[in-house]
Amino acid sequence: MKEFCGVYGIYSYDKDNLSKSVYYGLYALQHRGQESAGIAVADGKTIKIHRGMGLCAVVFNEEILSSLAPGHIASGHVRYSTTGSSTIENAQPIVMDTKYGPIAFSHNGNIVNSDELKDELKYEGHAFKGSSDSEIMALIIASSKEPTIEKAILEMVNKSHGAFSLVIMTKDKLIGLRDPNGLRPLCLGKLGDQYIISSETAALDVLGAHFVRDISNGEMIIIDKTGVHSTIYAPRAKKSLCAFEFIYLARPDSRMDGRSVYEARVTMGKCLAKQNKVDADIIIGVPDSGIAAAIGYAQESKIPFTEGLIKNRYIGRTFIQPSQAIRSLGVKLKLNPIKEVVRGKKLVVIDDSIVRGTTSKQIVKILQDAGAREVHMRISSPPILYPCFYGIDTPSRSELIASSMSIDSVAKFLEADSLAYLSIRDLVNSISLPKGSLCLACLNGDYCVELPEKLKNLNLIFK
Repeated sequence: MKEFCGVYGIYSYDKDNLSKSVYYGLYALQHRGQESAGIAVADGKTIKIHRGMGLCAVVFNEEILSSLAPGHIASGHVRYSTTGSSTIENAQPIVMDTKYGPIAFSHNGNIVNSDELKDELKYEGHAFKGSSDSEIMALIIASSKEPTIEKAILEMVNKSHGAFSLVIMTKDKLIGLRDPNGLRPLCLGKLGDQYIISSETAALDVLGAHFVRDISNGEMIIIDKTGVHSTIYAPRAKKSLCAFEFIYLARPDSRMDGRSVYEARVTMGKCLAKQNKVDADIIIGVPDSGIAAAIGYAQESKIPFTEGLIKNRYIGRTFIQPSQAIRSLGVKLKLNPIKEVVRGKKLVVIDDSIVRGTTSKQIVKILQDAGAREVHMRISSPPILYPCFYGIDTPSRSELIASSMSIDSVAKFLEADSLAYLSIRDLVNSISLPKGSLCLACLNGDYCVELPEKLKNLNLIFK
């Protein structure tokens, strides 16, 4: 399961240098995208932009951030490609000249009807620089015949079906938008005279800003010189926040829709311990997203929790691939067991999910090679049975190991002593949001946004 994107924006009522503030915000969202990063700054007349491939610390330096000043509005983006290739052309924010003036467009999510929309734009004579659905959405705004940027944006969202949390900057406005189902998170914060729009609350904390509220599903927030204005453009839509934000994607120190991500994960671990007891010596979590659930499992089971796997945190998505001769190193590049901790022990290993099963299999092997007597895998999510089309990079259904194997067969493939998953009911109870307000499509096949026939016919969903 891979991350997707993070969006960030700041509007200040003073002529501040905001590029560094956005940089720090993006740094706090780095877990959401490690392929590219970009910052755009507006001064009331023009928009300056810098984008690059790699982590924030690689893309930006003091000189680059200073060159973006001055400006009282700024936006930024970190990207992991769920649609479109990993190239500079697909890096964001996407800046375009329009009849409304220049815009900078940042998108987290994925729209499912992008092919149809792209064909329409090509028919109208529009050319594309990249291959992402985000560029399609920005072009719809740029080509709109509506009299205002706000109406052009609403025309775009009415045509775009799927998941989108957006930060759109003009030369004098900052606009935040969440899709009708609220599949992707977005929140509003405040720091002095500055308003901040962010994918996660943790990126407000880094600046010392206070959380104002979550932006609602189907809501557009407009911040300009007259203040903050809200429009609910889809009042009857059903909320469906992605459950995997709580399982894996979000930082544990974030809050989403009023719920602490960390507390939800600890509760998942407690439910897992009640549901699947095992005689063991110690509990270990797969860092980082398995740690909170492992703590919860230990609290409930009374089996001690300890560090058993150490993560190399300096490896991002751009690390040099091993040669064929050492390709078997696999997960050892990122995780290494503490032999003195695991040797001779019966382990319960908590991880957040199993997708193809290859990484979990390697984790079991390195623990066994380190001398573990037994390895019992416990997963703090239900089995992933269906692909996600809303902005998480999951493989096709044929590649999802749980869709074609029983739990016992998966355990045998992993060579683990036992395997158990969290139930959907316990997952929902752990997250503890109002009934029916989560998207569980990858777990139960119930897609909240209708999929085009092309996707259904690819045999990705139905076997």
